[in-house]
Amino acid sequence: MQPPESRFLPRPPVCYTAAMDADRIKALAVRRAKELGFVAAGVAAAGRAPHAEALEQWLAEGRHASMDYMARHVAKRCDVRVEWPWAKSVLCLASSYAVDEADSPPSALARYARARDYHKVLKRRCHQLADDLTQISPGFKARACVDTAPILERDWAAAAGIGWVGANGCLIHPEWGSYLLLAEIVVSIKLPADEPLADQCGDCRLCIDACPNGALTAPRMLDSRRCNSWATIENRGDLDGDAFDTRGSVFGCDLCQEACPHNRNVTGGVDRQLVARRPIAEVDPATILGWSQADWDAATRGSATRRASYEMFLRNAAVAVGRGEASAEVVEQLRRLAEHPAPIVRHASLWALGRLDGANRR
Repeated sequence: MQPPESRFLPRPPVCYTAAMDADRIKALAVRRAKELGFVAAGVAAAGRAPHAEALEQWLAEGRHASMDYMARHVAKRCDVRVEWPWAKSVLCLASSYAVDEADSPPSALARYARARDYHKVLKRRCHQLADDLTQISPGFKARACVDTAPILERDWAAAAGIGWVGANGCLIHPEWGSYLLLAEIVVSIKLPADEPLADQCGDCRLCIDACPNGALTAPRMLDSRRCNSWATIENRGDLDGDAFDTRGSVFGCDLCQEACPHNRNVTGGVDRQLVARRPIAEVDPATILGWSQADWDAATRGSATRRASYEMFLRNAAVAVGRGEASAEVVEQLRRLAEHPAPIVRHASLWALGRLDGANRR
């Protein structure tokens, strides 16, 4: 009895060689990736990441702020073969969430966090693709990575020709821009590698100038200690409202991407599962001030926003309203939160009350 054929790999001819196998497997993997919803796919040879030294320098300078996990497993991050000695190639994938703002009302959340949790969506697709590939070759090994594995995603995506790392530190695709979510499948077979793309940012500084806190100190040089995304998502301590102009956001920041010319007039290819807004995308900071723990739990369930705790949402909302104008009801909410048991909530609320009071006096 003959073994079952792959779901998408035709029976090879008798003269099929190893080199032909690799070409065919890559072509089918890329085609299957597109069928699963990825807008771009490419391959890089496994090994040490092209910009591993830049990561090591970035960490040595403390630019990772409180993200201690970035300083763990550095050797694994710099070379996929440390974690997976059998690795021969890295299949890099990208999905687009570049919904037109005209079709999407403003939100206090970064774009990627307005829909369902992308980790689950992309990992499920990666596992499906990996399962398909395992049917091609006996003993084939694959490891799907979506954001949480120790791997330099943008470095590998750039090496695989999906795009280039722009001045804002994001991967930019010439057609899809930088509103991309990345995933990788490390595989145990050597696939033909793609050529990297040339940097197309030139001397443009729009993204650098758009950051209100100066987090982009130079092209492709991010100081997380000044970044709104770090401050609202990764920072577990106090949020200094004087140091961080969060522009009303309570989770993440898109300012450097919004300024990028490559993100203008992006049409087609948008992943509907990654842009279908959930109710939390419509919530404003003033409403968040009145949340209970149960409200936070219900609003963030199934969303990437769960990365920020209930207390962090209250903290971020207090700073957001403190930089604008507030109604008497909002001021009363801040006074109530100024007695909250969590120090980060108390401190942010007191800061907001002081700033609003000063603005009223002026």
